[in-house]
Parts: sequence; C-alpha cells; structure tokens
Amino acid sequence: MLWIAILASFVSFLDGSVINVALPAISRELGGGLTTQQWVVDAYLITLGSLILVAGSLSDLLGRVVILRAGLIGFGATSVMCALAPTADWLVLARALQGVAGALLVPSSLALITSNFDEAPRAKAIGQWTAGTTVAFIAGPLLGGVLVDSVGWRWIFGINVLPIAVTLYLLAVLRVKDVRKEGVRIDYAGAVLCVLGLAGPVYALIEQGNYGWGSPLILMPLVLGILCLAGFIWREKTAKHPLLPLSLFAVRNFAVGNVATAFVYAALSIGGFIIVLFLQQVAGFPATSAALALLPVSLVNILLASWFGSLAGRFGPRWFMAFGPVLAGVGYLLMLASEIPVNYWTQLMPGILLFAVGLSATVAPLTAAILGSISEQQAGIGSAANNAVSRVAGLIGISLVGLVMGGKLDLDGFHRVVTVTAVLLILGGIVSAVGIQNPRERPAVRARQKVPSQITRNYRIFRPGR
Repeated sequence: MLWIAILASFVSFLDGSVINVALPAISRELGGGLTTQQWVVDAYLITLGSLILVAGSLSDLLGRVVILRAGLIGFGATSVMCALAPTADWLVLARALQGVAGALLVPSSLALITSNFDEAPRAKAIGQWTAGTTVAFIAGPLLGGVLVDSVGWRWIFGINVLPIAVTLYLLAVLRVKDVRKEGVRIDYAGAVLCVLGLAGPVYALIEQGNYGWGSPLILMPLVLGILCLAGFIWREKTAKHPLLPLSLFAVRNFAVGNVATAFVYAALSIGGFIIVLFLQQVAGFPATSAALALLPVSLVNILLASWFGSLAGRFGPRWFMAFGPVLAGVGYLLMLASEIPVNYWTQLMPGILLFAVGLSATVAPLTAAILGSISEQQAGIGSAANNAVSRVAGLIGISLVGLVMGGKLDLDGFHRVVTVTAVLLILGGIVSAVGIQNPRERPAVRARQKVPSQITRNYRIFRPGR
C-alpha cells in the first residue's frame, strides 16, 4: 500500500523537478522562445492548481483507488503526448491535460495512507512517503540534464511510463480496498470559475509582450479572468459544499501563513526557472551542469530542515518564518554579482548556499504554523488549500517573468528577475514577522502533531511545472 502511494506521487514530483532543465532544448526544437517556455510550465500549473481541491472531493466521492488509477492512466497517456509533441501548441495542450491527471495523484495517494494506517504507523508512513518523493526532487534535475544532453528532451516525459506501469500493476495485484465517503458534494461551478479565473490573467501576463496591453486579445481575458476570480470567491462564500471553505482564513496563522506561502512559493518558482535558463542560454552551461547548480539546495535542506523544525517546535515558528525568507532573499541579492562570463563558484554558489539555509529555516515552521492553527479534522482541507496556494503562486510567478525580464533573457534581465525574487522572499519574511503568532502553550507538542503539508514536500521544487 505504501509503495503504491510513493510511486503514484513519485511520477508527478519527478516530472515537476525535471522540466526546467529541458526548457531551452524544447524552445530550440519547437520554437516560441520565452513564451513557449512559460506556457510549458504554466499550462500544467493552471489545471493542477485549480483542480487539486476538486480531485480531493472526487477521491472521497468515487473512491481513492478509482481516482488514483484514473490519474495514473491519464498521466501516462499525457506523458506520451508530451514526448511525441510535433509543435509547441501540441506540447502546451498536452501539459494542460497532464496537469488534470496530476491533480488526481497526490490527494489520492495521501488519502490511501491516511485511510490504511492508524496514528503511529501513519506518521511513519507519511515520513517514508516524504523520503521517497525526496528522491524525485534530487534525482529529477540531474536525470533530466543527462537525458537532454544525451538522447533528447522528449525522454524526460517518456521515463514516466515505467513507474506508472509498476504502480498500476501493484494496484491490480494487491486489490487495494477502496474507501468512499457519504454525502460528498462537488462544487463544479466553483471549479470552472477557478480555472477560468486563473487562465485569463495568466494568458494576459504571458502574451502581453506579443500583443501589447491595449490589445483586446489581452484586455478581454484579463478582465474576464478577474471577474471569474471574484465569482469564485462569492461562490465559495455562499455554496453549501464549497471547494475551499473561506472560514479557514478567519484563523490568523492559517491566513497569514498562506500569504507567506504565496510570496515564498512565487519566489521559488521564479528563482529556479530563471537560474536554469540563465545558465544554459546565457552562460552556455550544458543541461546537466545547469541541473547540478541547484543540487546544493536539496542537500542543505536534507541536512538542516529537520533541525530547524525541532527548534521551531521548541520556540515557536514566528521568527524562523521571519528570518528564514529574509536570509533566502539576501542569498538571491548576492547573485547580482554575476557577470559574463559566469563563474558559478564565485558569483552564484555563495548566494545559492545562503538561500538554501534560509529556505531550510522556513519550510517546517511554516507548515507547523499553518496546520497547527486548525483542528485535526480540518487538516486535510487545510493541507489541500495550502497546496493550491503554493501552486497558484508558482503559476503567477512564472507568468510574470517575461514582463519583469523585458522579453529578453540577458544579464540585465537576469538581474531584474533575481531582484524581484529576493523582494518576494523578504516580503514573505516581513508578513510572517508581523502576522504570525507563536502558540501560547506547549509549542513543542503542537509541532509534533502537525501533518506534513504540500509545502514541506515541495520545498525542493525549483520550477513550477510540478
């Protein structure tokens, strides 16, 4: 059972951690430049971020195994579509469909763990699940770089087929018992408003460089998208069975923690996206070397994240959430020393290491603050909401890159994007310092009771395409 959950999530996380490395090769073959690169990432995130709450409800209504199997089959089929894409438009469409399938995988895989393991075994199983997916974070970029440099970018999608086949085989052989909940209702209207509300502004932000802000092709999607987002909020406020219960945001630490999540995750997505592109397209690094550039971040997080989590459990999460993002932001400011030709060891490595330490100090306390502020019965929807916030933040962050860069990736454009990344991280720290409250009593106990949320599982993702 545990292996099914790990493998099901592994393919989604592997696909997400590998995509940035392949973007330059994709645009060289299919054309489209920066716009294509942004859409390859954001098409996936639009459907994934807007449908992940629906997927959780479908899992409860139709059964975890049914939804997991559908997600696996869909992810495999769309991976093949991506690998065989003859044009950029085909690839973008396939990535959007892949996001739909990806939205079905993570909630269902975690639901299998929570429904098949009791208290102590459940905590251990979630820890093993997290460790298994960490392998995807670390191996993904390196594997992607090797594949791009050797057999081509299409194979980064082809490698998904094997773990999907193994997982489907285990589901069939083990005959996992399905679980359904009574009385579940799905807010389809809310889901449609959410998708349209995200797609319109993202389309406008990415395509404004091609058409200009005054074009009806930009203004109409932008206005309609904003209206749909407003409609989504109204719908969630009035619906009997909302996708996203807005009452959660009446809890101070939950609301403030998610604002901090939005700033931090937008920065993570932008930073990872721009560094990999800059190293390949401006500095001339091969894909494998560009992938290795961010490996220290994963290694530092593995070494320090648990320690910072323990400290936050003893002293409360507030100041860790405050100084961690600020430290990470200063790391990005150090990268402003980069010049052409690029010397990775002196111009980028110091900033990357400082960013890694700051990120390590942020992730576990952020999780403790968000999920520790709500009841255990709300942990599932709280984690899903935090997951959706992080995905949408990454989506919007990537859509802004072209606007900040000025449409051209050069040293000056890199410096502008790095500066914005640093500002977003520092804002996340300021929001936390001002708004987060430490638990009044027994913070260590509350920290131990937390359930790992998507942000702890995704803090090593440096691209939003996951």
